[in-house]
Amino acid sequence: MTQRRGRFKVYLGAAPGVGKTYRMLDEGLRRKDRGTEVVVAFVECHERRRTEAVLSGFEILPRAHRSYRGAEFTELDLDAVLTRRPQVALIDELAHTNVPGGRNGKRWQDVEELLAAGIEVVTTVNIQHMESLNDVIHEITGVPQRETVPDRLVRRADQIELVDMPPEGLRRRLVHGNVYSAEKVDAALGNYFRIGNLTALRQLALLWLAGHVDERLQRYRAEHGISEVWETRERVVVALTGGPEDETLIRRAARIAARSAGGDLLAVHVARGDGLSDAAPEELDAQRRLVESLGGTFHWVVGDDVPTALLEFTRSQDGTQLVLGTSRRSRIARALSGPGTGETTIELSGDIDVHMVTHPVAGRGHRPAAG
Repeated sequence: MTQRRGRFKVYLGAAPGVGKTYRMLDEGLRRKDRGTEVVVAFVECHERRRTEAVLSGFEILPRAHRSYRGAEFTELDLDAVLTRRPQVALIDELAHTNVPGGRNGKRWQDVEELLAAGIEVVTTVNIQHMESLNDVIHEITGVPQRETVPDRLVRRADQIELVDMPPEGLRRRLVHGNVYSAEKVDAALGNYFRIGNLTALRQLALLWLAGHVDERLQRYRAEHGISEVWETRERVVVALTGGPEDETLIRRAARIAARSAGGDLLAVHVARGDGLSDAAPEELDAQRRLVESLGGTFHWVVGDDVPTALLEFTRSQDGTQLVLGTSRRSRIARALSGPGTGETTIELSGDIDVHMVTHPVAGRGHRPAAG
């Protein structure tokens, strides 16, 4: 019989001191009071009195003692937890690097073993330890992060709870001695815990979690066969032909996205079924750079039926609005050949809002029009 994997919960914080460990312990006490077998496998209090007071209400498993380079250390005793087999193990500091001597180099690897053994784990981690953000965090704070956790592990968590605190509130906690000892406070306030750093870290934590939630939502929609657009946030798609009007369309779409908090900008170019494009590669590349400078993403799809390809892409991305340029064909050409891309897209758009944007270069494009 295959061992059922243990459930996994992560308390995610933007910076040290926001209260992740306390929140984890508080949850543990509530579940313990309801009859769940909860033990502390490893929690680091950092001499925080409130945390130490809550810790006293738990069964605390023994730690492993290791010697390294003439110093003594204590670590999570993985075998002790596996032998005890509690229902729930509380384990602090997921990104921690283990002192040599155990079978795993990283604490997150210990956690993976416990989950595979069917033990539920509740843990804590800060956003600066996410592997995908390693270089970004270094650039913002100037502090290299040598301890990282694979994003895939955290994204697989059954539940991620953000422990949030405004930068000003966290700095007050520092001043009051609730994070570090008094001799470390001034240095912390002037370096890692500057308002700008904390604001950026907080934004990264919120955006990372929003991306995770979006992944879960898309998976749910796919599993349940839901194709209708859910307007949980504005996702604005702009269709690019590689023509001279595209810069106007990109900026208009960016303004529409910016009017909605958390709005996304996605640009898409539709190439023919053979994968070739009528647009000059250097112009599309310039437009891609503009889109990315405005915080958006650039996409390339293939399809001979442009309206269908545009709408399929927009729906696949849960797009709520689609921005198109008005046709570059003359009035006579439109009358002779029937409706173009814009008219057909509007007719087929359903619950997607379509914006037809006029621009000074309409009708003067130098390549065959898509609409």
